[in-house]
Amino acid sequence: MILILRWVLFALCVMLTAWIIPGIFVENFQSALLIAFIIGLINASIKPFLMIITLPVNILTLGILGLVINALLFMLAGYFAPGVQIEGFWPALWGSLMLTFLGGIIFKIPERT
Repeated sequence: MILILRWVLFALCVMLTAWIIPGIFVENFQSALLIAFIIGLINASIKPFLMIITLPVNILTLGILGLVINALLFMLAGYFAPGVQIEGFWPALWGSLMLTFLGGIIFKIPERT
């Protein structure tokens, strides 16, 4: 039950991000649910692999490369989600930062309330 709640809340965060940041467009709530699911899949499968491979450069750049990887993965998720459009790197960077912040708040919700 808590997993579905977090998924819906993260989709709402995607809608809020699209509303605030110019260059990110989400057609409807179903598209937001789909991109939230795709972001979860990417963060669970591709992101850890990329972070391990780029660890030396990430340390050298003091974590800036991690922000770039987040933005590129957000653009990738937007590419696969119909009804979602991300127009370039800078909106993706600001959108990924906002989603990281809001997602961190959402995932502080305890398992049992």
